[in-house]
Amino acid sequence: MEGLDRALKRMPATRNAKERFVIPSPKVFYEGKTTVLDNFAGIADILDRDPDHLMKFLLQEMGTAGKIEGHRGVFQGRFSEEAIARQIESYFDEYVVCSECKLPDTHLIKSDRVLMLKCDACGAHRPVKKRKAKAAVQKDLIEEGETYELRIESVGNRGDGIAKVDKFLIFIPGTVKGEVVRAKVKKINGTLAFAELVERKGKA
Repeated sequence: MEGLDRALKRMPATRNAKERFVIPSPKVFYEGKTTVLDNFAGIADILDRDPDHLMKFLLQEMGTAGKIEGHRGVFQGRFSEEAIARQIESYFDEYVVCSECKLPDTHLIKSDRVLMLKCDACGAHRPVKKRKAKAAVQKDLIEEGETYELRIESVGNRGDGIAKVDKFLIFIPGTVKGEVVRAKVKKINGTLAFAELVERKGKA
């Protein structure tokens, strides 16, 4: 019994295992018409998955082209942090978390040419879904309801800061020229967009 007690004490508690696993929030910025996921390598490391496998999934789901540059992931087009976070969460649900015990202590194996997710914690295993390739779509346009990190390039006649994204002019009240801010797009009218300030990031 003493040996069993010692063994049980060494086993990690399920609750603690869940609490310690946190997917880092995407750190995103824009370079021209590309989106840079600055902490891509860190996210892949936390998920304990091959960066190439994660990148392939993201490119397929986001319908774009891209590549890994050092610790960064670079995507053609503009994608918000929220949009990328949703795709990473989908990857976690499909390729990382065990559907039985809900722990991330898993690895991918191939069995009879079928990709399987095997859990090291409870021993469960399941096939992962085959995903159909999506047609590439242009994602460099802003969307209503999304939040973006923007640089204020000028100030309008009414005193609103103005940022530029591709062909769009985005008006953000309460901002000044040279500021870098996070703003949520509330309305789009043609090539004009109107946003509300979410966070000040500092000067460019």
